[in-house]
Amino acid sequence: MSALAHVLVQRNLPISGSDVRQSSITQKLQALGAQIFWRQDAGNLTQLLASQAEANQKSQDASPVLPQVVCSTAIHADNPEYRAAVELGCPIFHRSDVLAALIKETPCGIAVAGTHGKTTTSSLLGYVLLEGRLDPSIVVGGEVAAWNGNARVGNSPYLVAEADESDGSLVKFSPKMGVITNIELDHPDHYTTLDQVLEIFQAFVNHCQCLIVCIDCPNIRERLIPANSTKEILTYSLNEEVGADYSVRQVIYTASGTVAQVLEKGELLGEMHLNLLGEHNLSNALAAVAIARQLNLDFPTIANAMASFEGARRRFEHRGEAQGICFIDDYAHHPSEITATLASARLQVQPSQSAPAPIYKRVIAVFQPHRFSRTHTFLEEFSQAFSDADVVLVTDIYSAGEEDSGLIDGEQVTAKIAAHHSGTVCYQPELTNVTNYLCQNLCSGDLVMFLGAGNLNRIIPDVLSHFQAKAADSLDRVALP
Repeated sequence: MSALAHVLVQRNLPISGSDVRQSSITQKLQALGAQIFWRQDAGNLTQLLASQAEANQKSQDASPVLPQVVCSTAIHADNPEYRAAVELGCPIFHRSDVLAALIKETPCGIAVAGTHGKTTTSSLLGYVLLEGRLDPSIVVGGEVAAWNGNARVGNSPYLVAEADESDGSLVKFSPKMGVITNIELDHPDHYTTLDQVLEIFQAFVNHCQCLIVCIDCPNIRERLIPANSTKEILTYSLNEEVGADYSVRQVIYTASGTVAQVLEKGELLGEMHLNLLGEHNLSNALAAVAIARQLNLDFPTIANAMASFEGARRRFEHRGEAQGICFIDDYAHHPSEITATLASARLQVQPSQSAPAPIYKRVIAVFQPHRFSRTHTFLEEFSQAFSDADVVLVTDIYSAGEEDSGLIDGEQVTAKIAAHHSGTVCYQPELTNVTNYLCQNLCSGDLVMFLGAGNLNRIIPDVLSHFQAKAADSLDRVALP
């Protein structure tokens, strides 16, 4: 929502919105001229209409025009601001309607879809095009330092957009180029079967002029790619032997990044260095390579951009270090994402050819389950997703607006993980419990992974400050005569 607001306010449209708290994103929108209300109630619309009427009276203009209201799936029918919009007869659009319109009006709209990796792939692609001087517009789900936020307005035919499948709105997008990173069942609040998810992606495929897909995903390889299709389809894979259009060889995964040789239709393009960790991020990068090559960027330009990309916020984001303890914030909230993220973390606590001495000694996973429906549906998968962690802390479930089904809670999740884990697994229901536990039990050499899509990361500054204060105190003691 905020990314779309950024694009529209840059077009000099009168933009207003509401949020429950101030953030760096709302501050940027206000600086650009957007009006932000710090509550969600009917009075916001009343105030807007009154302001417009006053302005019209001064300019002797016509009667006020009802504002167009845009909302996301997170806004329900009982929301007071939404109810007021309905009662006033305001035109109401879903977030995806606005994004679909932006993609449609752009000569080269590129929509990045998939169950996992959308934000990293779209951010990385946007960065490559930016470094390649193609001046793209960008609308993504995470914040990126290179454009200081989650959106950028360029002056070119190119738009890179993250396309979400969580609510079925993926079917609205008709991009020139569509990317699918992988397909799994997620969002059980909306889908009950994998077949339903595949139907949504198939509709997306039908709307794309050109398709770029990862054939390492069996659901894409076996169930999505149409046989004898006349559509232009490009494939990518981490396995050179499968014959994908883009692949890699001589891959080296290290604690500081990844190195790989990149192949295009079997021919060597050159070597690529990534600051991002793990197989999943190499796959995301390969998707970006495939698209950039379709847009005629030379490989040295692509490789140089890859080497300098620092990642999106909340994707293995380094939040600080104190007393030899490293704090990482990651959005992973699906079992596959957690497995991949912890595998990347494991690279930093095990010796390798490039780093015979491990950087850290233990991986501490702090997990906040997200949504009752997801947690209940994937409980068995969650229970086996933490094998690369030495210690696992589990909080109560972050509801994300869902009603408690009574079928699952954080204590049950903890017990299930403990049944499959040889290390320490403990239940810390509230964020204050987590903070206290970490402050009392972390030690030098710990790599702490905060995992989840809820509000778990709010405690990171407090825990980090605690150990920074301890470090300062230790230095003061050493300095005493």
